[in-house]
Amino acid sequence: MYLKIKIINIAKKYPFFRKICRFLLFTFKRAQYIMYYLRYKVNDNLIFFEAYDGNSYSCSPKAIYEYMTASKKYNNYTFVWAFKEPDMYKSKLTENTIIVKSNSKEYYKYLSMSKYWIINFLLNISVIKKKKQVYVQCWHGTPLKKLRYDIEVNGAALNDLKEIRKRNDLDVKRIDYFLSPSKYSSDKFISAFNLKALNKENIILEKGYPRNDYLYNFDKQDINKIKSSIGIDKEKKVILYAPTFRDNQHTSGIGYTYNLGINFDELAVLADNYIILFRTHYFITNLFDFNKYKGFVYDVSNYDDINELYLISDILITDYSSVFFDFANLKKPIIFYMYDLDEYKNHLRDFYIDIKLLPGKIVRNEQELLKEIKNVEISFYDKKYENFNKKFNYLEDGKASERVVKVIFDEKDKENV
Repeated sequence: MYLKIKIINIAKKYPFFRKICRFLLFTFKRAQYIMYYLRYKVNDNLIFFEAYDGNSYSCSPKAIYEYMTASKKYNNYTFVWAFKEPDMYKSKLTENTIIVKSNSKEYYKYLSMSKYWIINFLLNISVIKKKKQVYVQCWHGTPLKKLRYDIEVNGAALNDLKEIRKRNDLDVKRIDYFLSPSKYSSDKFISAFNLKALNKENIILEKGYPRNDYLYNFDKQDINKIKSSIGIDKEKKVILYAPTFRDNQHTSGIGYTYNLGINFDELAVLADNYIILFRTHYFITNLFDFNKYKGFVYDVSNYDDINELYLISDILITDYSSVFFDFANLKKPIIFYMYDLDEYKNHLRDFYIDIKLLPGKIVRNEQELLKEIKNVEISFYDKKYENFNKKFNYLEDGKASERVVKVIFDEKDKENV
């Protein structure tokens, strides 16, 4: 571990050294994968799923999987799911599903064999896609903060702009379908992922996000079940606090970390009536000790499906995370807590849209945040919020999975992409 930390620290300081290390690692991993690539033939009835680098069973891969396993029409397919902790998910999947450990020998074996890859994150660039294989990039949100080629200011700890763009091109050249929830998202994805220059504009599949189907199809009894599984008071109102990660907050040997930009002592006056669910971005590796706020603040960063947290929450608090685009489908209050707005906008990512268009109030400190929480229920779903949904969520109706699966898996629909 000491050597790894030392190497990462040097890599942060010296980009040339970092690029050499990455090239050597890429070459080694590519050589390893070639063995699987050559050994195994593609099985036309095998579908490979993975979400958030194997960290959860969630998002659009989950929605597509559950739509297909619920229909006899797709009984001839065998499904493969990859997880970092495979034993946690055996009870959640169907009998015709193979479960593998992420980045294991079995993982690469089934990647090389599967006709379809249903992925929502950056697939390792050492993996080579065969001509017969179909890579479906689900992505994991409508973009607010700038991505990849669109990033102009960059304070990232481990990547300069050239590195970000090079990795993007290697990834995108493999993609066959790129899911999009709206015209706005399609335009941003084309720009951010350099699709036009790579002659890949036609891979966009603008059908809505399968991951949002559950927000329209849930059973109201699910709310009590979810609250019970977390162990929270059903009589109290629930606040979901879901900040994104910061590119410049990285600890060698650990990964991306998050420095709490919120003082829960200031919010403790809400404890009699509210519960706060704290949810970090899946990149974040550090742990938080909330024992001081037991019964008031719950760390749900490892809770698999954020959609379930949306359902039980009365208010969403976020900063620059795209979670609010999905949450807005439920037409509940949203507060934007942007305590480091100037630094984030000018030195890290910047934004695609004018933040004045956001469907909720922007606050900059705990005092403003506390005041807004107390007043948020007064006419929160205003014309601005309504127009926001008309622009960004107009395709969401609970049937996106059906539309996406028809295009990708039903031969009669493929010519209509």
